Amino acid sequence: MRVGFAGLGRMGAHMARNLAAAGHDVTLWNRSAGKATALAAELGCAVAGTPAELAAATEVVVTMLADDPSSEAVHFGADGLFAAGTGAGIFVEMGTMSPDHIAELAARAPAGVQVIDAPVSGATQAAADGALMIMAGCPEDAAKPLLPLFDAMGKRTICLGRTGAGAVMKLAVNSLIHGINQTLAEAMTLAEASGIAPERAFDVIEASAACAPMLKYRRPLYLDEAAHDVTFTVALARKDMAVTAALADRLGVAMPQGRVTLEKLSQASAAGFAGRDMAAMLDFMRERNE
Repeated sequence: MRVGFAGLGRMGAHMARNLAAAGHDVTLWNRSAGKATALAAELGCAVAGTPAELAAATEVVVTMLADDPSSEAVHFGADGLFAAGTGAGIFVEMGTMSPDHIAELAARAPAGVQVIDAPVSGATQAAADGALMIMAGCPEDAAKPLLPLFDAMGKRTICLGRTGAGAVMKLAVNSLIHGINQTLAEAMTLAEASGIAPERAFDVIEASAACAPMLKYRRPLYLDEAAHDVTFTVALARKDMAVTAALADRLGVAMPQGRVTLEKLSQASAAGFAGRDMAAMLDFMRERNE
């Protein structure tokens, strides 16, 4: 399949690699052009000069972008994806977006073009391993033509029936993840305050009924954040929770724990933690207890 990929950040570069490894004819575009040219040299694939060129040269465009404003610029700009006129008939947004933005993409897409929100769950290692879980905002028949792509990037695709449902479910999943992250930071600082070594405290948490899979694969970051690459920043976590809180307001849903998580992420961002991995919330809570 001729597939365009826009957004070659920590997750997107791995996802594009897996598409190429599966035999798809991949064309790349990235706002920082150097990332696209370097990855294209590695994979032996093409690079588009603009998003419009990317859409014109492909059948399906996959975007893995950071937030609504980034996606708006890439889709609606003068040389944006929707300016191509011909080419790709399906646009798949796999980043974490608001449901309102997905609705706007669907409403403003060129005639005959389909927009599918298909955000993913899984960290950078899952992206590298092609083991993401994909939440597709469409019925199963609409996802069927895309399964060769989804199967190259993920281990499971769950179809949620309608446009925007993937975006809602991703926010729900991430609110749980960020809540676990905050609660882990509090549990660890409580144990440490009593004199229990961090490694031993984590041993107990990891062996307990409370351990989520993310705690196991993020253990090295929690115990020595500085020695590892950033996988997901505090700033992105704060963005997720802000979008989730806005959706909860619109739907009239109470999310008291989610709002506390947002408050702590906002405080940490203001305190200089924005660019650090979200595991740094443990250090933030330690500092709050000094």
